[in-house]
Amino acid sequence: MSAPLSPSGVVGLAGRVPAVDSDPVRSGALVLAGAPLPLTGALHLYTCGITPYDVTHLGHAATFVWADALAAVAREAGVTPVVCRNVTDVDDVLTDAATGRGWPYDEFALTQEFLFDRDMAALRVAAPTHAPHARAHVRHVVQLAAALLRAGAAYEREGHVFFRGAPAVAGSGVGESEAARLAEEFGDRADDGRDDPCDVPVWRPSAEDQPAWPSPWGWGRPGWHAECAAMAWSVCGASVDVLAGGADLAFPHHAYQAAMVEAASGVAPFARRQVHWGEVRLDGAKMAKSTGNLVLVADLLAEHRPAAVRLLLLDRPWAEPWDYRAEDLQAAERRLDELYAAAGRPGAGRPDAGPVLDRLLHDLDVPGAVAVALDQGGASARALLRVLKLDA
Repeated sequence: MSAPLSPSGVVGLAGRVPAVDSDPVRSGALVLAGAPLPLTGALHLYTCGITPYDVTHLGHAATFVWADALAAVAREAGVTPVVCRNVTDVDDVLTDAATGRGWPYDEFALTQEFLFDRDMAALRVAAPTHAPHARAHVRHVVQLAAALLRAGAAYEREGHVFFRGAPAVAGSGVGESEAARLAEEFGDRADDGRDDPCDVPVWRPSAEDQPAWPSPWGWGRPGWHAECAAMAWSVCGASVDVLAGGADLAFPHHAYQAAMVEAASGVAPFARRQVHWGEVRLDGAKMAKSTGNLVLVADLLAEHRPAAVRLLLLDRPWAEPWDYRAEDLQAAERRLDELYAAAGRPGAGRPDAGPVLDRLLHDLDVPGAVAVALDQGGASARALLRVLKLDA
């Protein structure tokens, strides 16, 4: 990484000695999702976080390890990552899970968040710059709803505030029938009097056994997409560089989240780039808490080095879905040892880290960077281990 420039320029030719640092400026070299994404000063990254109602599985880990790798690559290129990762601690699935275990929903969420943070720390995922919690941003959801109503992008109906979602569906490229199927898969059923099945709740009334807050439309709670829209806008502003999450969040969640901020703020696009990490599967089926086909991070960490688990997640094209197999983790252990051995080789190939960083900046090409590191060894391998946090 290039050394920081002095804040004071040099006046007079006598002080203009040859530059010691001749590394190219790489902050403008990032390519992400197939297109250039030049950066200056900072990378503003919003990563959709967890709904804390159960333990962390490998699919969660893939999302947050990849986001962490993107932030680390940006830092290596000379810009400061500003990472916002929310916690959705107001959600019906969380309330139901807590009730089933005899816990208040907010206390239950805190215990699950603690376990998640412990797993992330073990995987060397850096703590985010900002970690907004939905419970602390209900007021901002109310403000978002009011802004959408004033913009004509939402309407009130019997204690609900619905966002007019047809433009978001059309812009996503998802057909209406598929959109309805995906919405129902995430628990949003269009049976509450909305004008159009594509519309989604920004605010909704709460039953007696559901968390509730006061609003101009009565006591209620936020809708899921509105929570992330409000948290992102209030913490990051009306636009971010990257909106990231698992592939299953592309629609409906990210489509509606971005559309709400754009409609209320007048700033578009909300995200310069949306990035959706490939789905992690087990025996061909998506790994998900709702289906129970889980590989738990804590179980893997009990038997394998955290760096090997990170390498398993990262040494592949980031957008492609993949199936977890125990033998692949064994292969990652062996590949990690090969990288450690390569790092100890004296001066093989080019002695600088530039080729590795070039591969990482080119659409997070970790397999290409690993190949360069193994071929060149020495500083190149050490750079890969450092940037991807595999050196411990």
